[in-house]
Amino acid sequence: MLGCVIHGQGDLRVDELPVPVPGPGEALVAVRYGGVCGSDLHYWRHGGVGDFRLREPLVLGHEVVGTVVSYGDGASGPTAGTPVAVHPATPCGACQECADGRPNVCRDTRYLGSAARHPHVQGAFAARVTVPAGQLRPLPAGLAPRRAALAEPLAVAMHAVRRAGATAGRRVLVTGAGPIGALVVAAAKAAGAASVTVTDPQPRALEFAGAAGADTLVRADDPDDAGWPVDVEAAIEASGTAAGLDTCLRLVRRGGVVVQLGMLPPGHSLFAGNLVVSREIELRGAFRFDTEFDDALRLLAAEPAFDALISAVVPVREAESAFTLAADRGRSCKVLLDFGD
Repeated sequence: MLGCVIHGQGDLRVDELPVPVPGPGEALVAVRYGGVCGSDLHYWRHGGVGDFRLREPLVLGHEVVGTVVSYGDGASGPTAGTPVAVHPATPCGACQECADGRPNVCRDTRYLGSAARHPHVQGAFAARVTVPAGQLRPLPAGLAPRRAALAEPLAVAMHAVRRAGATAGRRVLVTGAGPIGALVVAAAKAAGAASVTVTDPQPRALEFAGAAGADTLVRADDPDDAGWPVDVEAAIEASGTAAGLDTCLRLVRRGGVVVQLGMLPPGHSLFAGNLVVSREIELRGAFRFDTEFDDALRLLAAEPAFDALISAVVPVREAESAFTLAADRGRSCKVLLDFGD
């Protein structure tokens, strides 16, 4: 079977991999679609994401949908042939964070396609993949697998919106209109935000944010753009840049909330810390998600407009061209790999 493997910075290969056999408690899934994530692109372009660096070849991918094939000993779940999405996280269930009900920041979690630990946790960009059976989620009625491939990034976005606190009736700023930023827009609107303003230097990226429901689109590289907001109640930084964080801190109202969602470059990042003090701004992090994955599937089933965020579906044999397209924010939003026979 074919799998998409990163061997080092700039060294992305479509390798022939052995078909896995599900072990005790595991399910075997035939993967159909896999979404190319920003973290996948970072592994390809930079050899790591944030502080997580490649130390061995890694099967990429954690945004996948497919169908159930079989189960290992002691495992059960949706019947064979059922379309499913795969929740990519396996928290330890024993650490203090898990005990506190925050498994998304579990100190010993396993996350598909991640170099956060060594040996790395191999991902799901392969024609067949084994995962703990409890991580399977049957697709809601009427939800096509293609759109369901957005469940993982939408869950990330929904978690960030929830980290911002009560959003209904509030004005929200989102910096960065990449796939995650566009999905933050959709999540904020679904949570009842009165208005959502998005900033980005890329006109095409702003168009995708508009398709996701943004009320105001602002060119981040144009200080004279008439759409710049003032005194928003909440700001979500989705660009992963220090400039984006600075924008959030300067435009959120006194006593407002800023959520850092985008992964900043490795090492130390300068930010306007004095504003956090003098304006009593609450600066919060948002990392991955937990139960939002199930909420994301329900929202995707109810809203066909999400299809507009899928720019292309590319056969896995052409993985490098898919990654090249996904990295071009002037041409794409979400790019899917197709593992279909």
